[in-house]
Amino acid sequence: MHLGNMTLEELIRPEGHTCACGRHHGIGLKFLRIGSGVVETLPEGLKVLGCEKPFIVCDEDTKKAAWHFVQPVLDKVGIAYQLHVIRRVHPEPDEETVGEITMAFDPACDCILAVGSGVINDCCKVLAKAVGKPQLVVGTAPSMDGYASDSSSMIVRRTKTTLYNACPQVIIADTRIMKDAPERMLQAGFGDMIAKYVALCEWRMTALINGEYFCEEIAGMMRASLKKIVESAPRMMERDEAAVGAVAEGLILSGIAMAFAKISRPASGLEHYFSHLWEMFSLDRGLPMELHGIQVGVGTLLCLRLYDRIREVTPSAETFEAACAAWDGDAWKADMRRVFGGAGHGLIEKEETAWHNNDEQARKARFEKILAHWPQLRKIMDEELPPTQQNFALMQKVGMPMLARELGWGDQDVQDAFRLSRNARDKYLTSSLLWDMGMLEEMARDMRAE
Repeated sequence: MHLGNMTLEELIRPEGHTCACGRHHGIGLKFLRIGSGVVETLPEGLKVLGCEKPFIVCDEDTKKAAWHFVQPVLDKVGIAYQLHVIRRVHPEPDEETVGEITMAFDPACDCILAVGSGVINDCCKVLAKAVGKPQLVVGTAPSMDGYASDSSSMIVRRTKTTLYNACPQVIIADTRIMKDAPERMLQAGFGDMIAKYVALCEWRMTALINGEYFCEEIAGMMRASLKKIVESAPRMMERDEAAVGAVAEGLILSGIAMAFAKISRPASGLEHYFSHLWEMFSLDRGLPMELHGIQVGVGTLLCLRLYDRIREVTPSAETFEAACAAWDGDAWKADMRRVFGGAGHGLIEKEETAWHNNDEQARKARFEKILAHWPQLRKIMDEELPPTQQNFALMQKVGMPMLARELGWGDQDVQDAFRLSRNARDKYLTSSLLWDMGMLEEMARDMRAE
């Protein structure tokens, strides 16, 4: 069995896949169509689920992009539905948006149909779980990798977090709709995909350091989807339907990989945390938020430059011991409150009551693993990460921003996001590795927004 060589139909087969990693991989996705005109299969998707009356959610932009494709298909076969257009001009994946669609939900509807991309899809996942109904999605942009994942990237009490619910059971990605997505959303999809280089590298390293679960088959799937994205991205920006379809397929494969692994590791690492923390900074400062994938792309380039430096160092017991001796828990708490604002107290409480990533003995155990496995960790970096200049050239070709400064962030914002990314969630990142080695502050001082 090699997941990376399977067709989409084989990957989503109902019986799933027994894997050499010792786990059985499966996904709740039952119906998937990617290509030109596939929105015509929406009634077939509803029939697969045994559903007759969808509750349809969109916003003004996604309605404009796709409703003139979706409505005639439903009306042609006489499918009843309730349509809800989110009132907010630029809805966020938060309590307000979920609350609005939950209050508008008609219990007579037997499924949730999201017409949109990231925010709409994520909010509908939360609603579908809350009301116990299956979800379908008609994608409007190849802008993110969450279509097929079983998680939602949400803002809860002004903190960016991941909620695990269920993946949509029907996904329809019509390239006639997706090719006309705003250019920034096309670039965001590319940014979300090139992140996988860093995510896979961290996943493999964490398996060595922390003994976390890792599956080479799922990693191979991600490498295959990455190859597809990199080859198709320039033509995607020309709105070539075949290229848009290839990119959409790669993004959906990423979601399938996360569902198979039951964690976000195959698709998300430190590069995502730059975006997560910048989004939290935006919330705390009342600033508009950039598209997630755009910030992830910039975060990826920051990570690749960081790894160029990491390859030049060697773990040192002296450096580690000096860092442990200099550790000041009160100063760390003050830093957390300064950087995270209102969310800082909750994150400090989670660290002290549940995560314990700052525990000195746990840190020492991890450092000993790093020291013992450093040649292997270096080999993983060499195998998984592309040359920084190659990635820079690809981003340049796609025309996307490449510097944090272009997104409105300064040196302090870059350094703060990097230093405290390890405390934003209970997930071992490259910043965690450097903290364990006693080199985080040194590396952070040299990070720049340009």
